[in-house]
Amino acid sequence: MKLKDKVCIVTGAASGIGNAIAHRYASEGGKVAIADLNMESAQKAADDITAKFGTPAMAVAMDVTSEDQVNEGVKAVVDAWGTVDVLVSNAGIQIVNPIEEFKFADWKKMLAIHLDGAFLTSKACIPHMYAQGSGSIIFMGSVHSKEASKLKSAYVTAKHGLLGLSRTIAKEAGPKGVRTNVICPGFVRTPLVDKQIPEQAKELGISEDDVISKVMLGQTVDAEFTTVDDIAEVALFFAAFQTNALTGQSLVASHGWFME
Repeated sequence: MKLKDKVCIVTGAASGIGNAIAHRYASEGGKVAIADLNMESAQKAADDITAKFGTPAMAVAMDVTSEDQVNEGVKAVVDAWGTVDVLVSNAGIQIVNPIEEFKFADWKKMLAIHLDGAFLTSKACIPHMYAQGSGSIIFMGSVHSKEASKLKSAYVTAKHGLLGLSRTIAKEAGPKGVRTNVICPGFVRTPLVDKQIPEQAKELGISEDDVISKVMLGQTVDAEFTTVDDIAEVALFFAAFQTNALTGQSLVASHGWFME
């Protein structure tokens, strides 16, 4: 098993991509902490993992924009299991609006969840990784870490920022055995994406079908959404990689929407 007895914290893991990653890690023997705003949903997700795979799983209440909650959540995991081997900073939301209508409060909220959350969780986990001389930090970026789309100023800015944070941590932490990577998915059919479909249809003045076929999938090679399982496989690849050879690198999984 690729992650046998490795302690893995996945934020925003009660549903969607984070949940798929948590399940994939557990299937490879990982001990998974489901860190989420919704403690009830997090506990259910943890119970489901233990029932399905027979591996330890725990729920952790965590608002990734709160330094106190992040520190307390990481401490709870370390108290239970001794360390942290893998961090997946996955928690995120989406708000779409033209730049001139984008509320400053929404801008700050987006950057806080995506960027502050990645910083705070990394800051809390890194000392434990340094102490053991190993660790993997994975940020959930996006194709929008590489390019821009209309209506997504805050999201694009935050996702670009994750590349810089990952590369900086790679430089600082590499000599101490800690790796960082960014996963850059295309459109994954999750509640986050479903919410965008009517919003973008309204803002762009097109049908919801056109949002899917032209805006979201128009540049893919097969008109297919990326799946949560696709992303979970990439997350496993990075978490289980044994050396610094790929540290600081990002990987796009988008059915050919974006290539580099």
